[in-house]
Amino acid sequence: MTTAALSIRNVSKHFGKIRAVDDVSFEVSRGEFFSLLGPSGSGKTTLLRIIAGLETPGEGEVYIGGRNVTRLPPYARGIGMVFQDFLLFPHKTVAENIAFPLKMQGVSADKKKEQLDWVVSLVRMEGLVDRFPHQLSGGQKQRVALARGLVSRPDVLLLDEPLANLDRELRKEMEVEMRRFQSEIDIPFVYVTHNQEEALTLSARMAVMDRGKFEQVGPKLDLYHHPDTAFVASFLGATNHIRGELTKTDDSYAHIDWNGIDLCVPLPVNANIGDPVDYFLKSEKLGIQIPGAAGLEENANRIRGTLRDIIFQGRYSDYFVIFENKQELIVSETAHIPSIEIGQPIEIIWPVEAGYAFKSEKEAS
Repeated sequence: MTTAALSIRNVSKHFGKIRAVDDVSFEVSRGEFFSLLGPSGSGKTTLLRIIAGLETPGEGEVYIGGRNVTRLPPYARGIGMVFQDFLLFPHKTVAENIAFPLKMQGVSADKKKEQLDWVVSLVRMEGLVDRFPHQLSGGQKQRVALARGLVSRPDVLLLDEPLANLDRELRKEMEVEMRRFQSEIDIPFVYVTHNQEEALTLSARMAVMDRGKFEQVGPKLDLYHHPDTAFVASFLGATNHIRGELTKTDDSYAHIDWNGIDLCVPLPVNANIGDPVDYFLKSEKLGIQIPGAAGLEENANRIRGTLRDIIFQGRYSDYFVIFENKQELIVSETAHIPSIEIGQPIEIIWPVEAGYAFKSEKEAS
């Protein structure tokens, strides 16, 4: 049996009555890019700090490379860390900042130079090693922070929202570079973020956290296309949220009343007639067309409405459609539809299987 690079076993952490991390277990394999994704306050950073040894769990154990490190200090765990704020020493050069972990470990001068040369080449900072942090751009500072985390070739690299302070274009560039770093060195990355786009771009697998618990763990496409809970369905992707009341079911589908509009939906688990149901539809899975045009017929929903607005997003456009019940859906189309204009009647159409239905945890207001 192959030993996991990182194994978290039934870890919990309470701060008073707050359950910041609540009985969490997962494993990360060597060479894997794994993301912890969730909103602020979900517990993801606390969990990362427990892995790093900056917090002690109330219950559970942390294993790195098969070794129980639960009670070991950070420097004895074989980890590297990259933080949101870079935390570079302003009075030290790029080379001195990067090599600082090696200095603390007492690495010999020859070995230090070998490791420094390797990681500087990896992050493409040749020619900049004698500069100071104030002489670097934001992207260059981030590369130095990454190099410092990698220079000792850790067993696991932990990253706490490292791209949060970069602008959008630089963030996209660094996402590509981080995937390259990780694939070249075969070190597992554990990446904390609240940004779903980052997590989906970077990760092979991910865990979605909420209120200290894992809502779902698995390959990113499984979470995106087959969410297990209403929270995951609403958190991943540009999603329309419909709240309706369950009116009837059969062996394959259910029907909900959405403020006077009947919709056919997948069977929600454990829901009974009259229960409130949350129905989630990703905007790119909806189609928009002129009323009466040919389209999906079997196992499909078709609703007439009025086009309220079109917002151009670059690679796609969002079409905002309002219906007789005063509710609205957003349709994302990769190609502009010249025959459709604001204010005209249109139809929204989608296959039943395109959405996800769950019994609502909250009563309809």
